[in-house]
Amino acid sequence: MTSYEAELVVDRRDPAADGVLALTLRHPLGEDLPGWEPGAHIDVVLGSGLQRQYSLCGDPADRTSWRIAVLREPDGRGGSAYVHGQLRTGDKVVVRGPRNHFALQPSPRYRFVAGGIGITPILPMLAAAEAAGADWTLLYGGRTRQSIAFTAELSRYGDRVSIAPQDETGLLDLASVLGSPQPDTLVYCCGPGPLLDAVEERCAVWPKGALHVERFQPKVQETGADTEFEVVLERSGRTLTVPADVSVLDTVRAAGVEVLFSCTEGTCGTCETDVVDGTPDHRDSVLTDEEREAGETMLICVSRCRGKRLVLDL
Repeated sequence: MTSYEAELVVDRRDPAADGVLALTLRHPLGEDLPGWEPGAHIDVVLGSGLQRQYSLCGDPADRTSWRIAVLREPDGRGGSAYVHGQLRTGDKVVVRGPRNHFALQPSPRYRFVAGGIGITPILPMLAAAEAAGADWTLLYGGRTRQSIAFTAELSRYGDRVSIAPQDETGLLDLASVLGSPQPDTLVYCCGPGPLLDAVEERCAVWPKGALHVERFQPKVQETGADTEFEVVLERSGRTLTVPADVSVLDTVRAAGVEVLFSCTEGTCGTCETDVVDGTPDHRDSVLTDEEREAGETMLICVSRCRGKRLVLDL
């Protein structure tokens, strides 16, 4: 898998809401950036080797810049603190991507649900749905009205957008938009884990494939005991042993095999690898149920093997 990588300059820093900062990134020589579709994200390499994934939330037609938005998380792992506290206009950051595991599929109707910073991948989807003449609505919640980002941009859509601050209206009224399955309708949701869990529960009775979600944090999953297994690298013919307490990713990297990776949590999809033979034990938060059942790819940073042997396209 190849990926665009470049050092971009921070062209703008704009407050988007309380605790949310929008960054506009450009190529220092004015070169065009790769095209992207709604739902795409990029990897951003920050200070001290920190690497984080951020959804692109600008205009896909604008090849001169990329826009991301970063929520300051006091209890985070350091990425948002660096962006808010140290990254300044004119600074440069290494970026990789874009990649998209949350692509907007064609549909005559959409129901979008966003919570907090989860609005970022949804923003360009709204513009695309509007341009396509689709019937769509957005239910968007946050802790307070002041913490809800991009409200000025969203105002142009009128009553298609329902903004629901939790301190004013309580939890999002999911029943109002997801109460009963709707024909020819796709649901797209991004936000905190509890919101995604609630939406998944609501959509359990919807047609298969209707729901599309993107998680910023790994989904809590029940897994069996980790056991040792073999992984065969088809391209080189090498066979490696994956210990019970080591990931496939770390095992192949320790053997000198170069593979792309980023989050190491099963949320970004960077390390997705083709499976030639064997049955993966999927533990990611990216692949759909259909993709898991097919077993044609796996995220090697977290997923393992249901048997004793996997053959991978590495």
